[in-house]
Amino acid sequence: MIGSLLIANRGEIAIRIMRTCRKLGIRTIAVYSDADREARHVAYADEAVRIGPAAARDSYLRPDAIMEAAIRTRAEAIHPGYGFLSERPDLPLLCAQGGPVFVGPSADCIIAMGPKIGSKHIAERAGVPSVPGYSGEDQSTGRLAQEALRIGFPLMLKASAGGGGKGMRRVFDAAELNSALDLVRREAESAFGDPALLIEKLVQRPRHLEVQVAGDSHGNVVHLFERDCSVQRNNQKVLEEAPAPNLAPAIRARLLERGLALAKAISYDNLGTVEFILEEGEDDPWFLEMNTRLQVEHTVTEAITGFDLVEWQIRIASGERLPALQEEIHQHSHAIEARITAERADQGFRPDGGPIRLYREPAGLRIDSGVAAGSEVTLFYDSLLAKAIATGDTRALACAKLARGLRDFPIFGPSTTIPFLVEAIEHPIFVEGRATTRFIEDAFPEGWLPARPLARLARAAAAILEVCSAPAASTANSAWSRLAGFRLLGPAGGLSEAHLVATDETATTALTILACADGTHSVSDDQGTLRLGVTTDGDAVVIECDGTLHQGIFERSGGKVRLLLAGEIYEFALASAVAVLAGAGAGAAGSGSILAPMPGVVVEVRMAIGDTVEAGDIVIILESMKLFSSLKAETGGVVTDIACRPGDTVPAGKRLALIEPASAA
Repeated sequence: MIGSLLIANRGEIAIRIMRTCRKLGIRTIAVYSDADREARHVAYADEAVRIGPAAARDSYLRPDAIMEAAIRTRAEAIHPGYGFLSERPDLPLLCAQGGPVFVGPSADCIIAMGPKIGSKHIAERAGVPSVPGYSGEDQSTGRLAQEALRIGFPLMLKASAGGGGKGMRRVFDAAELNSALDLVRREAESAFGDPALLIEKLVQRPRHLEVQVAGDSHGNVVHLFERDCSVQRNNQKVLEEAPAPNLAPAIRARLLERGLALAKAISYDNLGTVEFILEEGEDDPWFLEMNTRLQVEHTVTEAITGFDLVEWQIRIASGERLPALQEEIHQHSHAIEARITAERADQGFRPDGGPIRLYREPAGLRIDSGVAAGSEVTLFYDSLLAKAIATGDTRALACAKLARGLRDFPIFGPSTTIPFLVEAIEHPIFVEGRATTRFIEDAFPEGWLPARPLARLARAAAAILEVCSAPAASTANSAWSRLAGFRLLGPAGGLSEAHLVATDETATTALTILACADGTHSVSDDQGTLRLGVTTDGDAVVIECDGTLHQGIFERSGGKVRLLLAGEIYEFALASAVAVLAGAGAGAAGSGSILAPMPGVVVEVRMAIGDTVEAGDIVIILESMKLFSSLKAETGGVVTDIACRPGDTVPAGKRLALIEPASAA
């Protein structure tokens, strides 16, 4: 077996691979970009090598930099993880020239099945039906438009080299086709270095099913059963489970048979996944694509089979036979994985970033994570922070364990999808195993919004935590020394009083806090008064109100108090009532303001000062975590200000440009 392994990836998958290496006694080498110098995977490895600047195209997507790092560190093998270079033939081709062993399929397999266009042709020859569409070599805009009209709307545009839900767009009519083609090509070029596209009929209510396959260099090929990955947002998976619920035995047999047929057709020689879609109410799964790599959701297959799939990869790459043959592979129990991402689920899953202030993994779940307290979530890479996996004897038990564990998973800093995931897992459609890829639209037709039932209680508790943290002896420059009417609770038990302003995303609220002799506090706002008892032990907090105890976690930093209560995170900025709220109203957007809807990098500015634009014109293109957004003018007029240029990194809410009515300009 190999003795040292370089992981050509980052984040949670890099650490996941290193854990198996430690178990097998293999030395690990990490690579990192400038943005990842302090990343967790760098510290976890035995050795780490810088490979370039922050942008993926200048670091993680450079085969030459990866090979140079492998040679410098005398790595015996390279594991690509998933994403980045994992489905390109570059690394295995370089490795085949006398370099390190490539832990993955051969370059021939990747070339055959990596591009979606080529894989569809192979599936057709193997007798496996695919989604109807166009996968030809003519990639001209005219030909693509012609084929789109032939297929009919709605349809799906896909990057041929795509993966991970990137480089995909639904198109519902001809009017949006050209702009969608432009965006998907940009995403494909940026994320995969290949602008080639294919077009498919949009199956509007499909289940997304996939078969885990494995092969070795001795001609053995097996499957490790199926997974259901139907719950998706922006064409990227959110919840994954194994086995697939409510799947008829005949459909399951057909699915597994087709997955094996494709793997055998190309003599597949490592771990891979064959993906299918099954239209709601039908019994014939259509081939979608093959991912010639380890999948994000491999964890649920590990949970139901008991095998370490990364170990399988390493042993196969070392020339060994498969660790088990088909008759030796059995499934037991049920497993569900939730992908935790740094995103605002209540704002269309827009990416978020920034430092992680507090991070604590819950008991009872398997957590594969790439972050910790102090990690910086940047805009250069995918938004995945961690994966939470629950296993139970039944599906219902796995659901309950996962929801419970997620409620006890504090991640303070960037917004995460945890509250959405809990609600999704407990939604009747998911509970009953009826989810399709339209689950989010079906379950939350008006868009998902957090319930926040304890918002008022959390705000009052945050104010008390802030007041009680004030130093006993304030300096002249302390904000607390300027709080009119505030005095600390003395040993005689007199009342203390503070007037604060609490601000969160929904409102700015004036608060009056009175500290009472019995150790409780009253907090008054525009809805009345709450009487609270607040006690802390480290970062644990217990809030008593009206005879009910609420247990949670809190953290104070950066002028804010953050609390986790009943699975929801509340964050408040607190200031003296007499302080000037900096920037209040300064960011209000008029109809002519073009604001950044999320943090990101400006890719293109399609206007200049003095230009006349029409309402609906695309004026700026923004990239965030490999996704491209077209910012449109909300009103027609003349461009009077541009506050950005290509390459600028901008925060969410920043005004990028101003368009004024022609008469005013």
